[in-house]
Amino acid sequence: MISARLAPWLGVLGLGAGGGILLNSTQQQEGEHLMLAAAVPSRQQQVAALSTSRPNQPFDLLVIGGGATGTGIAVDAATRGLRTALIEREDFGSGTSSKSTKLVHGGVRYLEKAVFNLDYGQLKLVYEALQERRDLLDNAPHLTSTLPILMPCYKWWEVPFYWAGLKAYDLIAGTRNLAWSKYLLPSESLRRLPTLAEANHDGSSLKGTILYYDGQFDDARLNVALATTAAAAGAAVANYVEATGLIKDANGQVTGVHCRDKQSGKKFDVHAKVVINATGPFVDQVRDLNGRGVKHAVTASSGAHVTLPEWYGSAGVGMIVPKTKDGRVVFMLPFQGSIIAGTTDAPCPVTARPQASADEVAFILDAISDFLQIKVRHADVLSTWSGIRPLAADPTAQDAGNTGNIVRDHLIFTEPNGLITITGGKWTTYRRMAEDAVDVALATGRVQVAHQCTTSRLKLLGGQAYKHTQHAEVAQQASEMLPSSPACSSATARHLAAAYGDQAQHVLQLAAAQQLGKLLVPGHPYLEAEVVWAVRHEYCMSVEDFLARRTRLAFLDAKAAAAAVPRVAELMAAELRWSGHKKRGEMRAAAAYLATFATPPAPAPAPAATKQAAV
Repeated sequence: MISARLAPWLGVLGLGAGGGILLNSTQQQEGEHLMLAAAVPSRQQQVAALSTSRPNQPFDLLVIGGGATGTGIAVDAATRGLRTALIEREDFGSGTSSKSTKLVHGGVRYLEKAVFNLDYGQLKLVYEALQERRDLLDNAPHLTSTLPILMPCYKWWEVPFYWAGLKAYDLIAGTRNLAWSKYLLPSESLRRLPTLAEANHDGSSLKGTILYYDGQFDDARLNVALATTAAAAGAAVANYVEATGLIKDANGQVTGVHCRDKQSGKKFDVHAKVVINATGPFVDQVRDLNGRGVKHAVTASSGAHVTLPEWYGSAGVGMIVPKTKDGRVVFMLPFQGSIIAGTTDAPCPVTARPQASADEVAFILDAISDFLQIKVRHADVLSTWSGIRPLAADPTAQDAGNTGNIVRDHLIFTEPNGLITITGGKWTTYRRMAEDAVDVALATGRVQVAHQCTTSRLKLLGGQAYKHTQHAEVAQQASEMLPSSPACSSATARHLAAAYGDQAQHVLQLAAAQQLGKLLVPGHPYLEAEVVWAVRHEYCMSVEDFLARRTRLAFLDAKAAAAAVPRVAELMAAELRWSGHKKRGEMRAAAAYLATFATPPAPAPAPAATKQAAV
């Protein structure tokens, strides 16, 4: 049973005692979009719900990890009618899930491997990702968009080669294709991307580009939307709750988790029939709670990115370099008024605070400079960041140590003690990963569902009543409610519509009611009201949470984010009743976090070779 403290919310949200959305038979048979209420329980209520479980009254499913995979599993389980819990030791999306390339894609480079290596597994991965791409764009319309991308050709043979490859990409997508790829003449290519080099590093002239389409999204805000959608569906989800140990029954089977609320210091147990470990690069740390010595399931790889001013590229088109001088793939993509470029792919240690190295930044800048008419200056970099990809290898395989087992697909396996682990995969396929994980939980026989999986057609919070004219309606409402506010600007209206979808008008109402219509920092569209909204409705608990994941300011402009820290801390202190000591600590923590986005110094040039004097 859901705790009595949460019971009033269930009436407001239209949820049943099992924690799932109540579906009628027509909805189940015809697959209509499911409606979710916008209101979600507070974090305090969610922690209370978690701590009320008992050995004889367990949750059906407990998910450890609040990234894309974990929150996706919580949404899937709760909407199937399972009594669901989720804990995350930091913030939702604080790890890899907020540090992606922001593409919803099938994987052009995986298709090349599938063809040339005759790899059916890679082809299957591309096909599934292209199907999921369409669902993701449909289910979170405010947080996603279709993005045209240019693939430049500087050799004549590249034109038919890349054209054929991208036509295959379109054909694999089938009826779920976004738009057909096509060849563009050099003149049209330069019109779309004026900074594109007319000749590349070896002097070859531009022969044109192949234009294709993929999806783009705001990864961190989508992660938050999944967490709040799970909460609206009845799941008890809480960030800043750490798993400190596994609870086992007399037979050694995992039946829950020992937890600690990092906000209050309170310790409690969460009991569950099935526990799923969905902690991305950290899955082996959770598996180690069983005892040291388990074969590791993850090989970590770093994906570094840089943010540049928008004038290095174009607001309307991206670019992919399919093969740099050393054979790697690099993207240059528009994102929220800036250009992001990346990514690297190199082995790295698993750490909670990865940073882009000077060599990684230099590689990215050098790689895109070869394909631009303008040299990319190190001094123009606005922010840098690095995410850790969890490349999965089956620890139960005989040759688990062989790197040939490391794949881009996801992997689900069950430990002898019943703990289910899921790792690998990518953002685009998060929904499919979640569905597969819940199916594995059901296969144990320890839980039963009331409904079939419906997440392929479930619009997330913010997308329920979203319209593509939302930004225009927001601008009109802002001119009425906040006539002298920056909220009336086109940039802010577009930002509010894209970030909050059909909830944008409520953010405006909050701004008008509490006189919070000012910009947090000049040059960026974020309003002071968003801080209060994030605390009240999006489980924002720290200054870092707001600057990095409720907005994307840390990723877009590290210096501007640092300038916003005092005002964000002031607004959060008032909402969360921080003491002066707590507020100062939050500001110091935010400054330390933002330092990880600072641009590392450029590597020193190699010393020039000198001739040895003749003797």
